Amino acid sequence: QPLVSSSKWLQLHGLKRNKLSLSQILSQIGFQHRKDYVTTLGKLVASRYADGLFPQYKRAEDGSVYNLTAKKELILHFVDCLMGAIELYKQRMAWLTSESRQIFGVIQEQCIVIVLDFGTVAPTEFDLCRDALSMVLVEQVTQIAKFNLIRAAQDLMKWQQKSTPVSEHTVESAVMWLWKLDHMTTASHTSSAEALLEAMSDEAVSS
Repeated sequence: QPLVSSSKWLQLHGLKRNKLSLSQILSQIGFQHRKDYVTTLGKLVASRYADGLFPQYKRAEDGSVYNLTAKKELILHFVDCLMGAIELYKQRMAWLTSESRQIFGVIQEQCIVIVLDFGTVAPTEFDLCRDALSMVLVEQVTQIAKFNLIRAAQDLMKWQQKSTPVSEHTVESAVMWLWKLDHMTTASHTSSAEALLEAMSDEAVSS
């Protein structure tokens, strides 16, 4: 799936975009039961001709009442549409909470620098971190334009001197570099900040 934010995804697949919000459906399967103020009479007049003729639905949000006039076939059509929308939402949620997106979210920038600060993690945790980073490189970084990796350490380590165009070769190279890193390197109190400043100094990186 393309790396788009949920707000952009909803613009394409949301209920309002597909005319499936409650108010949009109600306007297509009935009409609002109104009690309007008539200026010439100087009082509220209720339209009572529909009383008892149609099933009615009252919206809890604003108390408005709708007279339902649609045939069963149209109602079932909307049921099918809503079931399809529910399934699409489930797929989106499953995608958002799987693999690298569980940790990194959905990368939307076209140029990124990932700063690695492993601290004093145990060897098993170090490998888990590298697994997660390898996953995000293969799953998401392959879909953007440029990237780089910087490791926070007393002697700062960079995969490349500046952000590099994404290709199958560069992603493979970055994964190999990642797995060749030593478990422990000497770090200072300022290593993390220095690595972040170095990442932000890359002119191609927007955020």
